[in-house]
Amino acid sequence: MSQHHVMTARELLPRLDRPLPAWARPLMLGCAVLGLLGFVVILLSDNANRAWRVYHLNWLYWTGLAQAGVLFSAVTTVAKGRWSAPIRRIGEASVAFLPISFALFLVLWLGRAEIFPWIRHPITDVPGKSFWLRDWFLFLRVGAGLVLLQGLSLWFVYHSVRPDAALVGAGAKPAVHGLYAWLTRNWAARGAEFSNQRRQTLAPAMIVAYALVMSLVAFDFVMSLAPFWVSNLLGGFFFMGAWLTGLMSMALLMLFWRRHLDLEHVITTTHLHDIGKLCFGFTVFWAYLFFSQFLPIWYGNLPEEVSFLWLRMASPEWLGISTAMVLLCFIVPFWGLIGRMPKKTPALLATFALVSLAGVWTDRYVFTVPSIVQSAPDLPLGWQEVVITTGFFGLWGLAYSWFASRFPMISPTLVEREAERRAHPHASFDAPPPPHV
Repeated sequence: MSQHHVMTARELLPRLDRPLPAWARPLMLGCAVLGLLGFVVILLSDNANRAWRVYHLNWLYWTGLAQAGVLFSAVTTVAKGRWSAPIRRIGEASVAFLPISFALFLVLWLGRAEIFPWIRHPITDVPGKSFWLRDWFLFLRVGAGLVLLQGLSLWFVYHSVRPDAALVGAGAKPAVHGLYAWLTRNWAARGAEFSNQRRQTLAPAMIVAYALVMSLVAFDFVMSLAPFWVSNLLGGFFFMGAWLTGLMSMALLMLFWRRHLDLEHVITTTHLHDIGKLCFGFTVFWAYLFFSQFLPIWYGNLPEEVSFLWLRMASPEWLGISTAMVLLCFIVPFWGLIGRMPKKTPALLATFALVSLAGVWTDRYVFTVPSIVQSAPDLPLGWQEVVITTGFFGLWGLAYSWFASRFPMISPTLVEREAERRAHPHASFDAPPPPHV
C-alpha cells in the first residue's frame, strides 16, 4: 500500500474483525479459576495472612497497570501525540478491568486486619496518625478517590469509542447491537465533535486525578504498613511505577495486536521505536525517583526512616529480592533498550518489557511484604504468590478480552483522521471525522 494512500475507516474495519485466538479466553478463565481456588485454599489454611498480603500487593499492581493503560490515551491526547493514534485503543481496553478492581478493593475490607498492623496495634501516641489511621476512614477516602478516578476513565473511554460505534452502526455483530445503540444515542445532536471536545476536557482532569488518587493509594496502602516510616516522595514513585507498567504492557499488547491483525503497515516499526523510547525513558526515571528517595533517607540517618531501608538491605531474607528489584526494574531494561535496534525488534522489545513488568511486581513486593512480615526464616516467595498472581492476571485478561470482543482494537476513525492530517498537513487533527464517516 502506498504511503500516500489515505486508508479510510471503512477500509480498516474488515481488518479489525478478526476474533481473538480460540485459546485466549479459556486460558484467562483457567488462570482466574486457579487463582481463586489457590486464594481460598491458602486463606482456609493456617496462612491467611499470606493470602491477604499477596492479594493486596497484586491489587496494587494490576490496578496500577490497568489505570495506566487508560492514562496513556489521556496523556497523548493532552500532548497532541498524533503518532499514537493507532495504539491508543490498545491501552484504553484496560478500562474494563477497573470495575473489577473496585470490587476487589471492597473485598480487601475483609482482610484488613491481616494487612494493616495498626488495626490490631493501634497508634495512640501520635495524634495525627491515630486520627488518620482508622480502617473505615482509610477505605472511605481511598474508595472515594477510586470512584473519581475510575469514573473519569470510564467517561473518557465512553467518548473515545462512540465515533467507532457510530461508524459500525447497523453493521455491528448482534451481540453488541444494544451496546452500540446506547453509545450512539443522541448522535445526531451530539456527534463526533461533541465526543472529541469531551475527551479534550476529560484528559487533563484524569491526569491530575491519577496523580492525586494513586498517591493517596500509595500513602494509605503502602506507607501505612510501616506506620512510623515517612516518605514524601512515595506517592510519585508509586504512580510512576504504575505508569511504567502501563507503558511496558502497551508495548507487549501492541506487538500482539500488530501481528494478530496483520497490521504492520498501520502499527509500524516507527511506533515500536516510539513506545520503546518511552519505556526506556521512564525506566531511567524510575531509577531517578528510587535514588531520590533512597539518598535523603540514608543521608539523614533518622531511625524511623532508615529502619525501612535497613530491613530490606541488611536482612538476609530480603536482600536478594531487593537486589532483584533493581536489576529487573532498571539494570536489565536500561542496557537492553538503550540502543535503537532493540526498540524496533519485536522479540527484544517484548523480552525487556516482560523483564520490566516482573521488576515492578517485585517492587510492589519489596515495598509491602517486609513491612507486614518483618522477619522470616527465609524469603516468603513461593507457589502461593505465583498462584494468586496468576488469578489476577486471568481476571485482567478476561476483562481485556471482553472489551476486545466488542470494540475495534484500533480506532478506525482516529487512524483515518491521522491519515487525513498527513495527506493534508494544514488540516486540524482535532477536527471531526470526514463526512463519509
